[in-house]
Amino acid sequence: METTTFKLRGEFIALCDLLKTEGVADSGGQGKAMVAEGIVIVDGEVELRKTAKIRAGQVVECLGHKIQVVNFS
Repeated sequence: METTTFKLRGEFIALCDLLKTEGVADSGGQGKAMVAEGIVIVDGEVELRKTAKIRAGQVVECLGHKIQVVNFS
């Protein structure tokens, strides 16, 4: 599994935007479709909210990608 670190600027990022930004999805729409299919895991549980607010300290997994979200500093 490929692991990347996303440095969060601000309080949160929408889940579909994170998938797009990190290259897991080609577009926000594709990211939303992945969430709707139930293939996105946030902190070990399936996440079905397309615009879930992802905050520092959370881990997102999808299609062999693992994204660790940390505060930008």
